[in-house]
Amino acid sequence: MEFRQLVRGRVDWPDIERVARELADRYDRDETRVRFLDADNWLSTPMVVDDDLFVKVITRQNTLVHALFTTGRNLGAFSAGTEGFFERHETPYEMARHELEATRRVRELGVNAPEPIEAFEVDGLGVLVLEYLPEFRTLGELDAETVAGLAPDLFATLRTVHDAGLTHGDLRAENVLVADGELYVIDATRVSEDGREAARAYDLASALAALEPLIGAADAIEAALTSYSPDELLAARRFLDFVAIRPDHDFDAATLTGELEKRTA
Repeated sequence: MEFRQLVRGRVDWPDIERVARELADRYDRDETRVRFLDADNWLSTPMVVDDDLFVKVITRQNTLVHALFTTGRNLGAFSAGTEGFFERHETPYEMARHELEATRRVRELGVNAPEPIEAFEVDGLGVLVLEYLPEFRTLGELDAETVAGLAPDLFATLRTVHDAGLTHGDLRAENVLVADGELYVIDATRVSEDGREAARAYDLASALAALEPLIGAADAIEAALTSYSPDELLAARRFLDFVAIRPDHDFDAATLTGELEKRTA
């Protein structure tokens, strides 16, 4: 078994059947059709139900992996000169409930996100139910010209979230969806109240890191400057080395850092 599969784990078919029966009962459906998504997600098993519900099934192993990731991210935050600000979840249901509530909060701000429906527990599994967006692509799947046109919108969205005192905590190209030309933000993670200022700088560094391989450092920074000040970009710079060591980011940290220093001098 590949290491990725081992870490992600899997949900046994009887458990999937129990979740499907619970969904059928909750939404008054005689039966449900389940389609699994080929998504690179280590923290849940994502699936589409009846082509209108996006469902994440979260296991105890997913919760343990999240705790390991959280420890590693906090060590990275320490290396950037700040205390760790990522928080762990104790149970699969808590993970599901947090994402439901985070999605509700960003939608209340007018930010596009799939409609949150509910979170519940089935035999120790956390189940999150969201609106399914049938036709979308992630930011990383688009051509450079399209991404460049959307980049200012991404930073405007981030600015809206930050101005409301919130953070995302896990901004990557895979967590920004595009449907009908609109950006949708998904998969916010838990950040401590005390660490939100540092977490917002980390969000900004993550957004720049996500865009650099798609449109280049200069254009990414130009887009960021439409919503953030040079001082805010400089605050984000200290997190770039930390973001660079994450396996889910692949960008030229040296080029991005150099361009940041040049543009904010």
